[in-house]
Amino acid sequence: MIAWWQILLLTLYAGYQILDELQIYSSMSAPVFAGFFAGLVMGDMKVGLTIGAAMQLTVLGVGTFGGASKIDANSGTLLAVAFSVATGMKPEQAITALAVPVAALMIYTDILARFSNTYFAHRIDKLVEEDNYKGIERYFLAGALPWALSRMIPVGLGLALGGSVVNKIVEFINGPLKWLGDGLTVAGAVLPAVGFSILLRYLPVKKHIAYLLLGFTITSLMTTLFGSIQNIGTALGAAPKVAANLGSFNGLSMLAIALIGLALALISYNHSAELLNLKPTAAAATQANTSDEGEITDDEL
Repeated sequence: MIAWWQILLLTLYAGYQILDELQIYSSMSAPVFAGFFAGLVMGDMKVGLTIGAAMQLTVLGVGTFGGASKIDANSGTLLAVAFSVATGMKPEQAITALAVPVAALMIYTDILARFSNTYFAHRIDKLVEEDNYKGIERYFLAGALPWALSRMIPVGLGLALGGSVVNKIVEFINGPLKWLGDGLTVAGAVLPAVGFSILLRYLPVKKHIAYLLLGFTITSLMTTLFGSIQNIGTALGAAPKVAANLGSFNGLSMLAIALIGLALALISYNHSAELLNLKPTAAAATQANTSDEGEITDDEL
């Protein structure tokens, strides 16, 4: 059961997050923060961060260009976390059954908000001709209202009216349709990899492959290092077993050393090429910016 004050807080945040994304820029509009906030309100930070992080990775490669609309991962995250905690739904199931569909449906409310704002835009055009600066400021601020309501109304109604429906869906998925529930769980775990794939598809990976290799390898090594430190702490907590637990350290593999060396060599080569002024011709530069793979490079963004 979702309490009224939880519905109120999540609804207010739903209205704030789109304004933050458009103009405030405090980084509180990211899906991972939406998951953090929803988890804090619902009393389960682990579920909130799990769903928020998964949605953040899912939309890594999704962006807007010009006036294009995109899926609202934040609103999807809010509803998914709320119902996951309230109904006991697995986070992976909540991602595929709630977060992604809701995020996609919110495109329509986004478009409605854009259409509604044309009224304020035309009013401002008229006031510019009249040099009415106070009126311009007033209508500029009023333009935030359609944006906020485009998120607050769907999220508020979903939280207030969807509890019984979601409960029935969860019971049905975990009962007669357990095979579907297991499939949704797997799909929810795979979605972040899809986001990474989209991101890598449009980033200039070939140009900066050295940094990609270096970052991946160092991250893997740090994961092993911190895992080993955790093992030491566990061993010290049970002194008689220290000797046995110290054996869990993993050595630095030759593959990791080779990847780090390769990354550093590529960085050194690129630096040397820049010093020698090995610049491509205009034709080659044009071809590089529009590669066969469709990769966006240089300053095209």
